[in-house]
Amino acid sequence: MTWLIILDFLTVSFLIYILIIRPKHLRWGASTDEVNLILPGDDIDDKPDFNSTRGITIESTPEEIWKWIIQIGSKRAGWYSIDWIDNGGTPSSTKIIPEFQVIHKGQFIPFTPDQKNGIWVNDYSSFKYILWTDKAGKATWLWYLIPVGNNVTRLITRLRTKYVWTSLWIIYFLIYDVGDIIMMKKCMKGIKQRSEKSVKYI
Repeated sequence: MTWLIILDFLTVSFLIYILIIRPKHLRWGASTDEVNLILPGDDIDDKPDFNSTRGITIESTPEEIWKWIIQIGSKRAGWYSIDWIDNGGTPSSTKIIPEFQVIHKGQFIPFTPDQKNGIWVNDYSSFKYILWTDKAGKATWLWYLIPVGNNVTRLITRLRTKYVWTSLWIIYFLIYDVGDIIMMKKCMKGIKQRSEKSVKYI
């Protein structure tokens, strides 16, 4: 009887997540037009298991926001998110770091403090977008900047991931599916806070 109650609870929780919670967090902050945009990287995997488009309005210029994005990474400026989880406990930078203001195709962006896991710069257009991809073509991460007014910019992120269902990696992917919004929302808000503060001192 107890197992049936637990099974019912898990089934209901799963359905609530899939049908109600997940669709909302996959498009946090983004308009329908932004979700429907055709963006760099969309052609790499046309059937991802995880496909999110998030957006946030930043009262700053694309040029200023760009500085904060290109220095992201573990053992770089951090992720402007939950540092004890994604940056080995090292606080994310609140300053522009000159040595990380360089970007090139093929550049490795480390995800973990040991520098063993990460993603690569596939393509970019200065002050407009950066596309990160993995080597297997199963994951893309896009940062896209859209000027919408005088010193006002929309920052759009798009993450697309193909899950590996046949290995233990699926445990990681399922945690990522649920928890990504927590980290991504804080990261985007962190970029907004830093970029807007920088503009005030110009």
